[in-house]
Amino acid sequence: MSASLSLIQAPSRLSRCFLKSAARRYTVPNYCIFATPLASSSSSSSSRWFVRPLVPSSRPFTSSTAVMAKADSAVVDSDASMDAVQKRLMFEDECILVDEHDNVVGHESKYNCHLMEKIEKENLLHRAFSVFLFNSKYELLLQQRSATKVTFPLVWTNTCCSHPLYRESELIEENYLGVRNAAQRKLFDELGIPAEELPVDEFTPLGRILYKAPSDGKWGEHELDYLLFIVRDVNLRPNPDEVADVKYVNREQINELLKKADAGEVKLSPWFRLVVDNFLMEWWDHVEKGTLVEAADMKTIHKL
Repeated sequence: MSASLSLIQAPSRLSRCFLKSAARRYTVPNYCIFATPLASSSSSSSSRWFVRPLVPSSRPFTSSTAVMAKADSAVVDSDASMDAVQKRLMFEDECILVDEHDNVVGHESKYNCHLMEKIEKENLLHRAFSVFLFNSKYELLLQQRSATKVTFPLVWTNTCCSHPLYRESELIEENYLGVRNAAQRKLFDELGIPAEELPVDEFTPLGRILYKAPSDGKWGEHELDYLLFIVRDVNLRPNPDEVADVKYVNREQINELLKKADAGEVKLSPWFRLVVDNFLMEWWDHVEKGTLVEAADMKTIHKL
């Protein structure tokens, strides 16, 4: 990329997702990106993204850039094939580190939190959430993770699985508001569901699980995962950077999916399979009866 200021066109989806206000700044390693809408109307089909090299005085030196600075050539080479969007999120997103009792003990880049070497050597454990969204017919919305996901690409899983970030709005402990805020944010990022269709107080936290699961030789998960259920009819606009496919399923179709997974015909995420095997069908009864609150147990952390 030229050292001079350059202009590129961003797709309309990026415009919808990111450009809610006038100028905003986003950072990828070595460059600052300044985005401004072409027009004040939300119907604008594209936005102007000004890209310029990052100079030392242009932003505070954060842990994400520190990670990049410390990366040796072997790591850079091994990450060369990583999707650009996923790489940016890996270094920009700061996950919340917790102990096995869910006490916050610090924060770390999404990249480091998912390196199996770090997980095993430093016992890095981060907070996460898994959303199970049902429609008014009590069908569960599943997603297939995109092929570009760093961990567990193309596996089928529950509606949305991600992490609250180390930011004020997502660290709020009272009524699990931080996790609910994160769930609302990611359901828009991944599935295009507007926030107004998912009021944060409609998410019902039912439980927490703690699990560890390798994805491949390099990447994996070690999460303390909040399980959030919600019943809403929503409009979907899946983001192809995050989601390959979506479908609603009933109980019978879930059982068929499990049979296919057992036969090796499809892959399921490990956290989804743990929830299905230990909790889902009982909690589905409460979804249909409208008694989800009665099923909640947020005092126990289930180590699975």
